[in-house]
Amino acid sequence: MTRPETGVDWFEAQRPRLLRLAYRMLGSLAEAEDIVQEAWLRWQRAERTAVQAPEAYLRRTVSRLCLDSLKSARARRERYVGAWLPEPLAESLVQPAEEGPQLDELTYTLMLALERLSPLERAAFLLHDVFGVPFDEVAETVERAPAAVRQLAARARKHLRRARPRYQVDREEGERMARAFFTAATQGDLAALSGMLAKNVVLTSDGGGKVLAFLNPIVGLQRVLRLFAGLHRKQDTQGTTFLRPLWIDGLPGFLSRARGGVLQTTALHIEDGRIAAIYITRNPDKLRHIAQPAGEA
Repeated sequence: MTRPETGVDWFEAQRPRLLRLAYRMLGSLAEAEDIVQEAWLRWQRAERTAVQAPEAYLRRTVSRLCLDSLKSARARRERYVGAWLPEPLAESLVQPAEEGPQLDELTYTLMLALERLSPLERAAFLLHDVFGVPFDEVAETVERAPAAVRQLAARARKHLRRARPRYQVDREEGERMARAFFTAATQGDLAALSGMLAKNVVLTSDGGGKVLAFLNPIVGLQRVLRLFAGLHRKQDTQGTTFLRPLWIDGLPGFLSRARGGVLQTTALHIEDGRIAAIYITRNPDKLRHIAQPAGEA
């Protein structure tokens, strides 16, 4: 491996880990790539021979850039049109041999739960609990005392406890349910949907004001059933095409093309054999990493 002083090859070897950290902090792969690129520029300008721990230096640089970005992200999301969902990260976007953004214990549901944490709680939890960074280094990164960082991580764990998946969904079963859900939803088969959906199911769609989407989450089995019945009655699901199955941050789902040619991803959070949450992303800005490998415009 190239020595850290020479820079390029060594940084590229670290890039997947840095990208994963930035994505988990921000919920946006596009923003994460910008952060990592900025870290690269700073690494180029740094007096590298004086950096005793290059990996820690880059982790600290990326984390601090993300914390700065989160301050403005909160304001942007207050102005966001409709519900906000993290950018869907499909398993196929990163080669299995790489340590890419999706290779950790966080699911899409947990990514949403992270949004309820303060930026410092989020940083402390991710750096220590997910990325295994010692508390002393986390404290230096966020410029807080180690004892305060331990409290931040503890509060984060408490908030996230309910969002953690209770069991892993078998891959074959997850893909079977995703295909069955697509068929039932597009055909208006309410009996089939009733057998798949949990009583307190929540459907959230994110169009970002750029394409049609529901402004607020739809909560409860009967409301979700009425929604799909109405879409079928209005023929809004006519011509919808199943393009391919996807695993999105550990959740089974699929890529499809809806009426009007709108590309969308659907991720399903499954508990006790039923679909407890449906996450539909339609905002084209959040789908470019999925659309390009799929050959979709």
